[in-house]
Amino acid sequence: MGKKDKAAKEKPIEKMTATELRAIAMELQGITGAHGMNKAELLTAIKKAKGIEDAPSKKSRSDVLIRDVKVKIKALKEKKVAFAGENNKKMTDIFRRKISRLKKKTRKAA
Repeated sequence: MGKKDKAAKEKPIEKMTATELRAIAMELQGITGAHGMNKAELLTAIKKAKGIEDAPSKKSRSDVLIRDVKVKIKALKEKKVAFAGENNKKMTDIFRRKISRLKKKTRKAA
């Protein structure tokens, strides 16, 4: 009787916290780096490991978009620092504006 109650009270994967998802991911084989993943990444990894198919949601697409834009921002910041070291004000200003535009995109996507 106790096992049935526990199974009935178990909440769906989407409603679990990131900490609970990490605990599940640690138990499953084939998932590495669970401590460095966020909730969306943990959900996809667990579903993939269990063989559960799910339709992509809008929120997860924007999350991927934001991550890609942040990678671009990081690369542009490195280039900006290099030009600042060479005292090239024109190129430094160009990269500063590009970074600013990309940051605005991340805010709109969130």
